[in-house]
Amino acid sequence: MNFAEQKSHLRNKYRQKRKVHRTDVAFTYLMDSPEFQSARVIASYISYGDEPNTIDLNKAILKGGKKLLLPRINSDTDTPSLDWVPWHGDTSQLTSRGKILEPIGEADNETESIDVVITPALRIDLQGYRLGQGGGYYDRALSRLTAWKVALIFPEEISTELLPREEHDIPVDAYATDEKIVRIN
Repeated sequence: MNFAEQKSHLRNKYRQKRKVHRTDVAFTYLMDSPEFQSARVIASYISYGDEPNTIDLNKAILKGGKKLLLPRINSDTDTPSLDWVPWHGDTSQLTSRGKILEPIGEADNETESIDVVITPALRIDLQGYRLGQGGGYYDRALSRLTAWKVALIFPEEISTELLPREEHDIPVDAYATDEKIVRIN
């Protein structure tokens, strides 16, 4: 089994396991962490399906007076990437791309101003490497950011075994479950 097949197999396996989790758990406690407290600009995402729910966290970010950026896939280049678009909580300013909701509007080209990035993940290993949904968008985006990176997962999604990784994979600095933040780097 080659690397891509191995990752695909693991994604399918972890997606099946994820179906038993409660997705209504709020991650708003993250706002009390020093990283979030000192942040001015936070990049997050709109969760879907069985992912840990980001709705309440995104509301808390906005209520806390932080600038909130959401990702939008930019397919105008040879290698599709993520653009970060300011969002103010208005759901009419979201559009659907398959299962994913993306913001409408102009991209914020000042990505160096992003202080915290909240990333989705299906699994995280103890070195901070994540197994995402498979598009590679986040790894490409994270490679260009100096922000503190935290992945949202369920407690059972911490892998004691190292996940398969490629040269372009970027580790996160921490992961958050519904109860705690674990800082890695």
